[in-house]
This record gives sequence, structure tokens and C-alpha cells, in this order.
Amino acid sequence: MLKRIHSENAEARYASCKDFRRIVAEDLHSLYQLVFLLTGDHQKAERCFVAGLEDCVKESRVFREWARTWAKRVIVQNAIRELHPQSSHSNSSARVPIVFCSEVQFSDPSGHLDEDAVVRLADFERFVFVLCVLERYREHECALLLGCSDSEIREVRTQAIEQFANFRSGASDRCDSDERSGQLEVLEA
Repeated sequence: MLKRIHSENAEARYASCKDFRRIVAEDLHSLYQLVFLLTGDHQKAERCFVAGLEDCVKESRVFREWARTWAKRVIVQNAIRELHPQSSHSNSSARVPIVFCSEVQFSDPSGHLDEDAVVRLADFERFVFVLCVLERYREHECALLLGCSDSEIREVRTQAIEQFANFRSGASDRCDSDERSGQLEVLEA
């Protein structure tokens, strides 16, 4: 009797299939957006998303309190397996200037993330940007997931932020230019 009660209490502490279904229902949009930003492709994102959810349901020994974090991590790991992002950077020990994220606006005035600018980053830079900047993973954790050094993550994060800012400013310059040319055409007509 005591053994059965202990077993039931232990099982109550672990996430169940029902818990993961609830998490998916509540966080569907944000989980899918995460995997899409990592992969940069809707078909790959769907494969990673579904595989991640299947992996979560199979996992029976995750504490219920950690289930949400676990689901996100499993999806990230599936995206890494799908794309195998490799750094093209040398493992330099040079000091990398720190770029403060407040210098770069990651979303438009309405608060929407500029997904096009993120997707335009190279695979490895995109993974580092999404994990370190958007998801706020620590450099060391990101380095472990991607199989590289902390210093490489710092270097790539800085470059990714600069590229993101350049993509955004280039897009806004093009929009401004398109608007001006559109206004001229209207005036000439």
C-alpha cells in the first residue's frame, strides 16, 4: 500500500502526455515561431516541431515544472539535428566588442519581430541570434548546444546583431525609397 502511494506521488511530479498537449495548445504560436526562426523554412520547421512534440510525449521522466522548458529545448535540439549549423568563423580568441541589444530594434513599432531579417541570417548566425538574443540563452549553454566555444558564440552573436541591423536598415531604406518613387509617380500622373 505504502509503495503504491509513493509511486503515485512520484508519477504526479512528472509531466504526462496530457501536460505536453496542454503546453502545445497554450504555446503553439511561440513554439512554432521559435522553430521557424531557427530553421528559416516552413517545411523544416514543421518536421522539427512534430518530431519535438513526439520526443516530448515519449519522455516520461521530466518534472512537471520543467515541462515547458523541456518542450522548447527538445524542439531546439531537433532544429539543430535537422540543419547541423556549422560556424564558418575561426575559433579566435580576439576580444569581441560588446554590442548592446538596446542599440538595435528587433521589432517594428507595433511590436512584431522582423522575421525576414532573422531568416536572412546564415544558419549558424541565425541559431546564435535566436538562442542568445531572442531566447536569452546564456553563451555557454548556446555553445554546448552548437558544439563550439563561448568566445565563438560572442563573436557570432555580435556579427549576427550587426547583420540583423543592416538587413533592417536596408529594408527600411528600400521602403522609404519605394515610397518616394511611388509618390513621384503619383505626382507625375
